Amino acid sequence: MIGEPTPQTAGGKALWHFTMSLDGFVAGPGHTMDWMAGLTSGRPDLIDQYVATTGAVLGGRDGFDAFPDTAAIYGGQWSGPVFVLTHHPDDAPESEGATFLSCDVAEALAIAKQAAGGKNVEIFSASIGRQLLDLGLLDEIDLHIAPVLLGEGVRLYDNPGAAPVPLAFTMTDEPRHEVNVRARPLR
Repeated sequence: MIGEPTPQTAGGKALWHFTMSLDGFVAGPGHTMDWMAGLTSGRPDLIDQYVATTGAVLGGRDGFDAFPDTAAIYGGQWSGPVFVLTHHPDDAPESEGATFLSCDVAEALAIAKQAAGGKNVEIFSASIGRQLLDLGLLDEIDLHIAPVLLGEGVRLYDNPGAAPVPLAFTMTDEPRHEVNVRARPLR
């Protein structure tokens, strides 16, 4: 039987964390997030868990350009170091809350982990998460699946031609069990 995940812990993890549509998108076209309006969590303390366990955020430039307000992370309840990995730091906008990095993804993660002080580094980028997964540097994937189909946008894992990546669920004694989801269209 698959149950609710255990509460998030601050263990210095590289944590790929997103709310995702049922069809695998973590953002709409142009990184839009309006599709999340009206979503609620069945776990009322969820944001508190992430606020308490997150030491730093590592994101990409496209996501930052779409949402540059680092003070709005978790509704403004979290504050801490935010790192934005970019190939073009010279044209990055001034941002009081972000540090722009131009290095390889492994070095960016090491910088963020150092700044996180033993807490988790949340990865807020599909591309960076995929690269860390490919390098064996991602510790955990934490997804909240939303009851919506987007049809297009930014996929959580977009890696055409790659071999399948087997995963183990952490909220069951049978880590290879499938998760069953049933939904109906709202009219």
